[in-house]
Amino acid sequence: MSMRREFVPVYLITGFLESGKTSLASSIFEDDRYTNGGKVLLLCCEEGETEYDPAKLEKHRVTLVNLEEAEELTSERLGKLNREIRPSCVIVEYNSMWGIDLLGKLRLPMYWDWAQIVNTADATTFENYMTNMRKLLTDPMKEADLIIINRCGPDFNKSSWRKQLRALNSNATILFENLDGSMEDGIRDEDLPYDLKAEIIDISEEQFGLMYLDSMDHPERYDGKKVRIVGQAFQKKNFPKGYYYFGRNAMTCCANDIQACGWVCKGDRKPDGKTYFTLTATCEQVKGPDGQTALLLHEIKTERAKTPHEEYVSFVNL
Repeated sequence: MSMRREFVPVYLITGFLESGKTSLASSIFEDDRYTNGGKVLLLCCEEGETEYDPAKLEKHRVTLVNLEEAEELTSERLGKLNREIRPSCVIVEYNSMWGIDLLGKLRLPMYWDWAQIVNTADATTFENYMTNMRKLLTDPMKEADLIIINRCGPDFNKSSWRKQLRALNSNATILFENLDGSMEDGIRDEDLPYDLKAEIIDISEEQFGLMYLDSMDHPERYDGKKVRIVGQAFQKKNFPKGYYYFGRNAMTCCANDIQACGWVCKGDRKPDGKTYFTLTATCEQVKGPDGQTALLLHEIKTERAKTPHEEYVSFVNL
């Protein structure tokens, strides 16, 4: 009796030549969280200046297949490679000059499915391509789950370009990689949909996920400010008396991975993980035992609130 094969994730990396696709593909196949330690099929659809290290390919059980023409990327070819290699992970370093429409015509082998579409772009050529080759540059961006603009110098206007990218794709996560390798979201105070200068910052149901993620990256934005937000009080192990975890449940990756996201709150509310209430609180930036900074909420008052329309927190439109 043959065992049913597990889901084979296909990671698609799009972008123009020299936009960092090879480095990103390497970071994927070197990480067992993506490959599950099995065989990896790497389809390379164009040859850039950066080459794959043969020793690393061998170490991580990667079979590299170079495709020189768009006509070579067919459903039949993928099926043949699947039978020969039986990969547990597939990475496609795509040639965006072939056009994104070609991928929509492909029939993936059984158990294969698109896991993530990542688009990379080079900040030093980004504006030129947007002006002269806009369709070829932006069509893959419209389909991406993650857009990474790398090689960002100090004069690159992240906020301005972020707005244009958000107009192209309202669901993608957008990140900017600086010359020193650090990553940031490019969000300025004025880019946020709520008023940080208000006496009390009102966070709507739809904005909960945005504030949560932004406060993780930029706790200093909220330090000393008052917020009003709907959530629940959760009990956490080892929390001292007078503290609870304020937040909402979120689907982090799938229906089987539900967990609360939010902040530690100092206050008198008794946690039950069920009742929704409106919390008015003062935010304080604190440093944890691990040296990382985070927000601590200080309860001012709580009021019973209606259950949100959406059961789980959304992380889109960020």
